[in-house]
Amino acid sequence: MKIYLNGEFVDKANAKVSVFDHGFLYGDGGFEGIRSYNNLVFKLKEHIDRLYETLHTMMIDVSLTKKQMEKAVVDTLKQNKISNGYIRVIVTRGVGDLGLDPKKCHGKPSIIIISDNITLYPKELYNKGMEIITVPTVRNHPEAVNPMLKSMNYLNNIMAKIEANNSGYCEAIMLDHQGYVAECTGDNIFTFKNGVLSTPSQGRLKGITRQVVLDLAKKNKIPVQEGLMTRHEVYIADECFLTGTAAEIIPVVKVDGRRIGDGKPGSITKKMLKMFKEATTKDGVKY
Repeated sequence: MKIYLNGEFVDKANAKVSVFDHGFLYGDGGFEGIRSYNNLVFKLKEHIDRLYETLHTMMIDVSLTKKQMEKAVVDTLKQNKISNGYIRVIVTRGVGDLGLDPKKCHGKPSIIIISDNITLYPKELYNKGMEIITVPTVRNHPEAVNPMLKSMNYLNNIMAKIEANNSGYCEAIMLDHQGYVAECTGDNIFTFKNGVLSTPSQGRLKGITRQVVLDLAKKNKIPVQEGLMTRHEVYIADECFLTGTAAEIIPVVKVDGRRIGDGKPGSITKKMLKMFKEATTKDGVKY
């Protein structure tokens, strides 16, 4: 495996950053998870745009242009001869001292790109649907660490994932600071009820796969609603599914012990998954 590290490709064993890098010390950086399908990097531009939005808000001045970053992603895939895989792009503030002050970070940000494979959930869950719960850990307040930032500081999500794991589940709903459904620990959430596809409008990441689903729904004349969502609305939904780059689209059949619909993946969920798979063959950068 070859890792892109600050403009060079190095072996996995030699892919190292300083212990004084603020990404390591404080989670001070941003990242993206991207998929490639049959030598096509799906939604590469959108992922890089989101990364640079995160870095802009964090005031990390990345040394590469967006086009250069896109090329680095493609080159990393080529180096590793990967046609179907997962790409992790990481940009940290760089090396500093042991204090918090970002002004003490000198030199350029650290840029790391890893291409490998990822399996987020067991394959059988995509066929029969998954059961999830709501956990006590609340999603970050938007004026603390804004959920729109895909930062390296993922402790909020990890704590929620621990609660899910301790209860015997692999995924969980997180509520926002007002008690509304925000998203899951690593995915956005959708429900379908009375012919309308709904998803939370606040307290969540600007998901790339989420936007693909919204675009596909509108293109196929499926009414869409983005707004506040309560757990009650999830419980009484006809269908529920989660979206994410790593997860793609996965059906949910039970939430907090309540059966969703007839307890099986629904027709809209299946239709969305089919259309999503078709989209991954044509909407991206070929290499």
